[in-house]
Amino acid sequence: MFALSATTRVYLRSGATDLRLSFEGLHALVVGVLQADALSGHLFCFCNRTKNRIKVLYWDGSGLWVCAKRLEGGTFAWPADAAGATEIDQAQLRLLLEGFELRSRRGWYRR
Repeated sequence: MFALSATTRVYLRSGATDLRLSFEGLHALVVGVLQADALSGHLFCFCNRTKNRIKVLYWDGSGLWVCAKRLEGGTFAWPADAAGATEIDQAQLRLLLEGFELRSRRGWYRR
């Protein structure tokens, strides 16, 4: 499935994204808004307005993947800044997807 290397970068698009977008729409956001190469093999993550759904765009070398996760309860700790992207590492993404959030003074904690 995913063959992520240590050099794979993870980008979170800050603010809310219309998750009705699929391959072409998310690809256009990566190129137009984030000004990045969607075919680079890096992960590009998007969250909806209510912060209970995430989509990830990933190029595996032969095609684009769009992966989605929906929370049944709670919300993701997503950056609210409406412009640009935040870069995190793979460990931080794993924690974010598991329900942890990064706070400047308290470190990671479970929501």
